[in-house]
Amino acid sequence: MGDRLAGKVALVTGAASGIGAACAARFAEEGAVVAGLDLAAPPDGSPTTGWWTVDVRDEAAIERAVAEIVDQLGRIDVLVNAAGVLSIGAADTMEREEWDRVLGVNLTGTWLVSKHVVRRMAERHAGSIVNLASIEGLIGFSGQTAYNVSKGGVVLLTRNMATDFGPAGVRVNCLCPGLIDTPLTAILRDPAFARVRDRFVEWHLLGRAGQPEEVAAAALFLASDDASFVHGTALTVDGGLTAGRRFLNPGEEL
Repeated sequence: MGDRLAGKVALVTGAASGIGAACAARFAEEGAVVAGLDLAAPPDGSPTTGWWTVDVRDEAAIERAVAEIVDQLGRIDVLVNAAGVLSIGAADTMEREEWDRVLGVNLTGTWLVSKHVVRRMAERHAGSIVNLASIEGLIGFSGQTAYNVSKGGVVLLTRNMATDFGPAGVRVNCLCPGLIDTPLTAILRDPAFARVRDRFVEWHLLGRAGQPEEVAAAALFLASDDASFVHGTALTVDGGLTAGRRFLNPGEEL
């Protein structure tokens, strides 16, 4: 499709499905050599050059994987932290184990992979990190306490890393998607959740859910030299959800 990442080596976590898989595919189309990392096996037709089956909560395994990727591919120019899990539960009903699982994957996992990649980028005085947060890291949603907290943490982790590593030539940004049709959100297609999904979609001013490829396009921008002066930002990819609310839907009258 293009050459915006020609000659670059990209590590994508959560690369087996959803946004991570879309990023891996788009980055490869744009000339990157892509290393995939996920607990799951690579999907059929994966464009990745190498695959590491790793739990992002396991620091020792992450450290080994990053070292192997650098040894095999030479360096890591781009990191996309897309590994994530969803959760339902309010603060008074959620079990501690579920809280730990969600925070462990979404927030701690993002930090651990970044920890072992960013130090290598800083040594080379070059690199771009794109973290996957969410609009739920910017505003609260009922019944999704752990997910909201984890993604809010990713937003601030992004900004703290931008503060620490910008002077070392490493750009750090995050994406805040709205409702994206992925395996992670497939539960909302269950008839039992029809009203919830319909309302969620209605909040998006474009009137639809997004696709993983649309988020991957935004990740490509942040990863590429086109975003050379974009640093420490939380870019919404949400069909206008956080822009505001309508009083009336199209076609409705007072």
